[in-house]
Amino acid sequence: MAARDLVQVPRSAAVLAAEPGSGRPPDPSALAGRLSTLIGGPQAKINAVVIDAETRRQLYELRAGQPATPASTTKLATSVAALASVGPAHRIATRVVRGAGGRIVLVGGGDPTLTALPPRPGAGHPPYASLTDLARQTATALKASGTSQVRVDYDASAYQGPRTAAGWKPNYLPDGEVAPVSALTVDEGRVSPSDPSKKTRVADPPATAAREFARLLSQNGVSAKAGRQTVAQKEAEPLGVVQSPPLSALVEHLLTDSDNDVAEAVARQVAIKTGRPATFAEAAQAVRQVLAGLGVAEGVSVNDGSGLSPLNRISPIALARIVSLAAGGDHPDLRPVITGLPIAGFSGTLSPPRYTVAASQAGAGMVRAKTGTLSGVSTLAGLAHDADGRLLAFAFMAGDGKGPVDPGKLDQLAAAVAGCGCG
Repeated sequence: MAARDLVQVPRSAAVLAAEPGSGRPPDPSALAGRLSTLIGGPQAKINAVVIDAETRRQLYELRAGQPATPASTTKLATSVAALASVGPAHRIATRVVRGAGGRIVLVGGGDPTLTALPPRPGAGHPPYASLTDLARQTATALKASGTSQVRVDYDASAYQGPRTAAGWKPNYLPDGEVAPVSALTVDEGRVSPSDPSKKTRVADPPATAAREFARLLSQNGVSAKAGRQTVAQKEAEPLGVVQSPPLSALVEHLLTDSDNDVAEAVARQVAIKTGRPATFAEAAQAVRQVLAGLGVAEGVSVNDGSGLSPLNRISPIALARIVSLAAGGDHPDLRPVITGLPIAGFSGTLSPPRYTVAASQAGAGMVRAKTGTLSGVSTLAGLAHDADGRLLAFAFMAGDGKGPVDPGKLDQLAAAVAGCGCG
């Protein structure tokens, strides 16, 4: 992710998506007429729902309560749970402490933005945690104590369990869809982080991070070599620390750009906050536990935080309720979910060519939604003000994983919601 930016959303768009609107809700029969024509009848492989975002009254449904594969719309559940439990101001720390016998320990806290790349002026995001800065801090502390040579051990014990989730396909890692999930990763484990066209990831992110840190220490006047995996002592002397951007910025980015690495890191933070082991399974349970406390867990069953697992199941009504909750005024800490949603035809995964053709152009700038794509599956869940000014939440989930799907059809459906003057 170091080669990409945490998105800055236009203020006008944020206001548009957050206000409930003063118009009347659309007439359900009129809305159904518009959507049914596009869907093509009850035999179509689409589950769908539209609700009033303020009252959560159901205005249209087609198998709305039937769970389907959510793909990356899973990130909506992850993000709401993280903001509600961990909080929007939380930052993830990466530390260096003294070890035994002339060793130091690089301790990962699960920060997905930790980078060894130089800062980019005008990048438009809060500063990333810098491994270079951490090396400078550490070198200064070591020199002050008369230490000029060290071994760099590493501690990735903040996460436990396997580095891939149930259902993940074997090609995800070699294709660079995600790195092996670890509490210590630099530049999202990319082999060539300065070249965004190259997605290949390293096989062992923590060991790679230790080697890179040793190199940076040596550049700062302390001779260093990478050591072994260990667990740092809690009372160990601190030598340096850097912190991630706030969780609010991480959530905006993972939703806008559908960043799988950040989503998995954020899900782990929910597990840690709720006192669970930071594994895939426990993070999924922690997310559902927090959603249950918010009253929006029904219809949600997941195995990861990103939505890469085709075993995940979420119903359309669950997605629409989650979005409505984030858009409402009762939970202001959830607002980064709304400001992070891609804007149709303008930003993130809804950038052109989406919403630039005649069939969906009415939704451009009026729809904010999270996309989801897996083999044979396409999903879209978000918000739209209709033509009467009423804020509506929707979820459209197409495909059964067995045949081709057209995300353009979902764009047309969302555009029809936005264009409905059906009050």
